[in-house]
Amino acid sequence: MGHLTTLATCNLNQWALDFDGNQKRIVESVRQARAAGASLRVGPELEITEQVLKLLHRKAVKLVEEYYLPRIITKVTGQSKVPIGDAVISTLDTCVGCETCEELFRLYYDGSCMIVINGRVVAQGSQFSLQDVEVVTATVDLEEVRSYRTSRSRAMQAKDSTPYRRIEVGMSLSSNSEDVDPMVGPSKQIEFKYHLPEEEIALGPACFLWDYLRRSRQAGYFLPLSGGIDSCATAVIIHSMCRLVDQAIKKGDNPQVLADLLRIVGEEEDSKWRPQDPQEIAKRIFHTAYMGMKVNSSADTRARARDLGEAIGSYHLNFDIDTVVSAVIALCTAVTSFTPKYKMYGGTPVSNLALQNIQARLRMVLAYMFAQLLPTVRGRTKPGSLLVLGSANVDESLRGYLTKYDCSSADINPIGAISKTDLKRFILWASKGFDMPLLQSFIDAPPTAELEPITDDYTQSDEVDMGMSYNELSMYGRLRKVDKLGPYGMWRKLLHEWGHMLSPQEIYEKTRSFFWYYSINRHKMTTVTPAYHAEQYSPDDNRFDLRPFLYPSFDYAYRKIERTIKAMGVAGTKRPEFTEKDE
Repeated sequence: MGHLTTLATCNLNQWALDFDGNQKRIVESVRQARAAGASLRVGPELEITEQVLKLLHRKAVKLVEEYYLPRIITKVTGQSKVPIGDAVISTLDTCVGCETCEELFRLYYDGSCMIVINGRVVAQGSQFSLQDVEVVTATVDLEEVRSYRTSRSRAMQAKDSTPYRRIEVGMSLSSNSEDVDPMVGPSKQIEFKYHLPEEEIALGPACFLWDYLRRSRQAGYFLPLSGGIDSCATAVIIHSMCRLVDQAIKKGDNPQVLADLLRIVGEEEDSKWRPQDPQEIAKRIFHTAYMGMKVNSSADTRARARDLGEAIGSYHLNFDIDTVVSAVIALCTAVTSFTPKYKMYGGTPVSNLALQNIQARLRMVLAYMFAQLLPTVRGRTKPGSLLVLGSANVDESLRGYLTKYDCSSADINPIGAISKTDLKRFILWASKGFDMPLLQSFIDAPPTAELEPITDDYTQSDEVDMGMSYNELSMYGRLRKVDKLGPYGMWRKLLHEWGHMLSPQEIYEKTRSFFWYYSINRHKMTTVTPAYHAEQYSPDDNRFDLRPFLYPSFDYAYRKIERTIKAMGVAGTKRPEFTEKDE
């Protein structure tokens, strides 16, 4: 029959410094584990502030030391000291060890709680959920573990390892043989559940935004909706959030979601209002605005923004900002006697860029004005304004293709750590997964900032302005951050990636161009909006990617590349024969 024991583990939605809330969630998980008959419950690292105790402990391999406990703990447990370090707990029937190492330091919702025995998954929690507490349990046979661990190869490897100190406890995890129910057996293996990357973009930021909104105790979100794919992706993530909230309310097993929603929309606790669909939720908490220019903005982007707002259910505004922009330009002219012009009208590159930046920064000012006033405009009497959402993707931050303190400046940016290529794949998935065929028009549209006048023969293009494609930027970002490559290492790597269609000299010019724009724009990352941290390639300076924000020239690396190309002779500058089959 073996030694059967029921184990429990959990997902807890803990919040730093929320001592009361964290305690309640821990206690509730213990209650659920006990109700399921578990003899051992394991929680996530940092569910309590054990990291403080880690910092007290000297870092050494398999070292255990005795530390005095705070008096508040001694008062409850009667213990005065506790061993801290690398050790295992030895029960009367087995041995238990827990590995805790940065599991919650990297990515939001990175994985899920699960129970695995000898490589077989027998229980798994959800990776993305609005539940504050989720407990999963499974019954395992300790004899199966012993049998598995006695394999010859494992034993030979283990015999030379330093043993862990055992902390003896006088209890068993399994039941006595006479108490075993012969009808109860070990939990069966289940199929491992995992999400596609596109699903992770849909669900992870959505759960994060719901937590951010309810914990900030504000009235909803405001998003400048440009008609481009970036703000579209942010809006679709909000739609995903509303879908999750709607599903949780209709399922009825998580009353906290309804309570939070009623408070957010300004209803009383005993209100009978219930949303009928995600769109009705969005109508109460999600506000969008297309802030156009009569000459610079196209009818296409204006229509896409309007149609998307209607499909999602947002409270949508559509207006032009020409009068505000003209007022700022008039002020500049009155003060300096200089009238800035666009380049197509004879202006300098500096004045052309200044006119674009005026528009971009005014949109940020207007976004915060409407975010503050719209709840009042719509009749809200309770406290709370709107949180402003940003929608600058990771590639624009990396290249510096954004205006400092424009609409990239916001309260939170759901897509700030996601590349353009990944966002396109997400939107393509969402067009079918969320039954929103209009999203295809966002994928097909060429990316444009629409900050310069549109004429019969000119429409501003992001990729032309940047001097590089978004696909190239995505590659640069991964090589720089994930592979940790500088100019020379990136050039060498790109020789293998692009060498079939570009010469070494051309690849060098592209590499040099990227590092030029990256270095002169790095200062923009010091004020970047906090983003949902989704990928390793994020250039977020304040929280994840600590780099200088004032760079010297990369002359040393460039000379090294130039010497290598020169040594190649003709091959260094000759573009290879290339056909579409080579792609």
